Amino acid sequence: MFRRSLTIATVALLATGLTAGAATASPSRVRLLGEQIVPFNLPFQGTTVGGLSAIDRDPRTGQYVLISDDRSAINPARFYTAKIDVDAHGVNSVQFTGTHPFLRPDGRTYPTIKDWTATPCTASREVCDRDGTVDPEELRVDPWTGNVTWSQEGERILTPQTTLLDPSIRQARPDGSYVGQYPLPANERMTTDTIGPRQNQTLEGITYAGAGTLLVSEVEDPLLQDGPDPTATSGALTRITVQSRFGPVLAQYAYPIDPLFAPSPSPADTNGVSSMVAFDPIDPTRYLMVERAFVTGVGNKVRVYEIDTKGATNVKDVASLAGQKIKPVSKKLLVDLDTLGLPKVDNIEGITWGPTLPTGERSLLLVSDNNFNSGQITQVIALAVR
Repeated sequence: MFRRSLTIATVALLATGLTAGAATASPSRVRLLGEQIVPFNLPFQGTTVGGLSAIDRDPRTGQYVLISDDRSAINPARFYTAKIDVDAHGVNSVQFTGTHPFLRPDGRTYPTIKDWTATPCTASREVCDRDGTVDPEELRVDPWTGNVTWSQEGERILTPQTTLLDPSIRQARPDGSYVGQYPLPANERMTTDTIGPRQNQTLEGITYAGAGTLLVSEVEDPLLQDGPDPTATSGALTRITVQSRFGPVLAQYAYPIDPLFAPSPSPADTNGVSSMVAFDPIDPTRYLMVERAFVTGVGNKVRVYEIDTKGATNVKDVASLAGQKIKPVSKKLLVDLDTLGLPKVDNIEGITWGPTLPTGERSLLLVSDNNFNSGQITQVIALAVR
């Protein structure tokens, strides 16, 4: 039992913005502890380490879990466990300790997109979505069960052959075996129309909140009906979804994404939310959000914001955010990684709290996805947050 417990009813009221109260200020100081670079294409237990898109700390063991966004192209879709030695002096070491493939209900690993599309699925949409190829992005250790809760982005290909696979949030046991899947709001289902998520811009972030009673997720960039992606001259609105750990969706909130940090020569360049984590395990309204942008010829820009959903409009039943008068969540900058003196800031896609330091500061860890590209790096960054 949690010493500071909240009833599910109380948490639900807080999560849907029905209580009053001012948000606590964000931490006033952030400093760099250090970083470790994981060797490119590090071999480990028959797999190639890379594409690390999420990180979480298991409070039961003190070890970390990390997901690879390998779509079974190099090795079966999987996650890793690792020991990461972080103290007031920096990141001393990153040691991988295990790896497990995610398994379907039938005990098999997930297929590659090539294998999946070679023979069209003739079962129900639900079965095809559940057993089809996956695009892993985020994971969290369930604070109640110790299972691994993970998100994947699905697929939306319209030509030459239509392939629709819904994004999902699933649970696996620590050995990777299938437990179940959370229901998602209807507006996060893939379609062939101009509604629903864009390809490869869906469930990039998930976190538990409210003492584990809530599962909170975010869509990387706007749904098609909510407007265009951010540009150098305009930001955009995406959605945060709050649901009970038992399934029902309680609320959605608009999250304002910053404009691109520089003019872009490519329409594919954008800014989006690549990860999120609860600010405190008890608080159901405050989170840290990672905005990760890329501009061709310039590079990456990564900023971490503290947000609060209190007072924001519940847009769960709003079909389109475009042109609507709504109040988005509040946000304030916690840190711009460019200000920390790192030699390079790569494609940061994961964030988690680490242990409390002897100074009383909280350690905050981030990990980058190198896309299995030799021109990028897998970096584990540790910050101290006061």
